[in-house]
Amino acid sequence: MTYINNAALIKRQLMVRLAKMMFAGTLGTQVDYIPLQQAPRESASVRCCIHHDRAVLRYRLMALLGFAVENEKPEDEIRTLASYVAEAEQKGADRLDDKILTVIDEACSSCVRANYRVTNACRGCVARQCIMNCPKNAIHIENGHAVIDEKICVSCGICAKACPYHSIIYQPIPCEEACPVNAIKQDERGKEKIDESKCIHCGRCQQACPFGAVMERSEIFDVLRMVLNPACKTIAMIAPAIVGQFNTELGKVVTALKKLGFDHVVEVAYGADLTAEKETVEFIERVEHGSTCMTSSCCPAYVEAVNKHISNIKPLVSDTPSPMQLTGEWAGQKWPGARRIFIGPCVAKRAEARASSHVENVLTFEELGSILVAAGIDVLECEETAPDQIATATGRKFAISGGVAGAVVAAAAGHGVKAEEKLFNGLDKKAFATLKVVDKVIKNTTFIEVMTCEGGCLHGPGVISNPVVARRFLEKMLKEHP
Repeated sequence: MTYINNAALIKRQLMVRLAKMMFAGTLGTQVDYIPLQQAPRESASVRCCIHHDRAVLRYRLMALLGFAVENEKPEDEIRTLASYVAEAEQKGADRLDDKILTVIDEACSSCVRANYRVTNACRGCVARQCIMNCPKNAIHIENGHAVIDEKICVSCGICAKACPYHSIIYQPIPCEEACPVNAIKQDERGKEKIDESKCIHCGRCQQACPFGAVMERSEIFDVLRMVLNPACKTIAMIAPAIVGQFNTELGKVVTALKKLGFDHVVEVAYGADLTAEKETVEFIERVEHGSTCMTSSCCPAYVEAVNKHISNIKPLVSDTPSPMQLTGEWAGQKWPGARRIFIGPCVAKRAEARASSHVENVLTFEELGSILVAAGIDVLECEETAPDQIATATGRKFAISGGVAGAVVAAAAGHGVKAEEKLFNGLDKKAFATLKVVDKVIKNTTFIEVMTCEGGCLHGPGVISNPVVARRFLEKMLKEHP
């Protein structure tokens, strides 16, 4: 998946405008002008007309204010964005529920259901291999070219394989294709809907949608209200994957966060150090009691996937809390009453935080970057400041695939327990099939690390830096601070 596209840029521009108004104290009176500013009358429209563009922008702003578009009633269509700001101020976190992602039906293009289409490369050949091999008789010749009847086609793909000119192509519905658990499907109107009973909040549908129709219910409004309130103490808990997001040293990011208004900044990699210690002890205890394997529990999308789709392996999942949880618990004891904000690359962390007593809010790197732009803070120009709580290289490696398993296996070896590593570098349908029977195929003592995002957290849906570049910065940091 790509980490940047025009739909993402539009979202970031909206976040910058929203944050600027919050800094200026004018959001309540000026928010309804944002769609007009973003899509002025004389600009070229992306959709059918500029008014449709503005309608979509309005809904995207609703999501940025923390509201689910699906909850809009018919009478709400004439509501102003200012009224949503007032409601967000009044209800606060009470308006946020377990629904993490929302689909904007005005933005959804109702992708064609049939996955196979005939291109103009078709020669209308005499062989008619596509017609002869179609099991549903869904193809006929029209004006010298093959045509697929979408109502009959079952998307088996035989015609594409049979065509000697490769003129039949596979054209997926991007969000459905990206979802590893089939949690997003079209309704009777052709609009996509998310099934919360299946969704693991991995954010892949959001990344995949070319129209920006899938949005997170952001907490940017809530976090900025706290940061701008002098009476409210705030703690920025930065995920290990933050290294490389701003193409500079970690210390400069810490300074930027304190300039923004955070009272304390701690590395969640410190919590990862604690997780590595606790998970190692737990792993050794399980091995001593006859278990051959244990899986990591750091990735919330994976844990959700186990709970909803592969519950048979739940006994194999570590009981150790995630680095975010352990960091939040530690920070709450050190600075009682302060609001703890996790800043990371992950959508699923929102769901984990809402079920936790150790974290109040979650921001993505994408949201943080937009806030810094709105505040006029150039991270590259900042001096370096050490975090209030620093971590070791062990915890910082949790940002990349293999970091968790490497830490636990190495620590276990130090206690005389030899174990192998098995990595699930990205959750897809093949990985799910293997995980369902993993306890039956593992013969030797093994620690299993599962990362939903291929490559690890550096490839999460909320990143703003090229994961390859971010990894270079992380490896550089690990070399300089071993």
